[in-house]
Amino acid sequence: MAQFVVRNIEASVKVGLKRRAARHGRSMEEEVRDILRNAVHEKVSEGRGLGTEIAALFREIELDEDIPELRGHTVKPPRFGK
Repeated sequence: MAQFVVRNIEASVKVGLKRRAARHGRSMEEEVRDILRNAVHEKVSEGRGLGTEIAALFREIELDEDIPELRGHTVKPPRFGK
């Protein structure tokens, strides 16, 4: 297994990490390993449009309709009031 040292971490980050580790019932070292493990395995979606992202969120409920992209459309803020 590899080892490395991280220097110059702010005190507030260390305190937060210590609290997070305590909430999860493990050492700070194990908490850091878990954070790094999850960060490396995080899915990165690049170049996908908003409609594609929304469709992916609802894929499990079998959304059949296409969600059109809003490219080239001006989005106007809603008007509230009288």
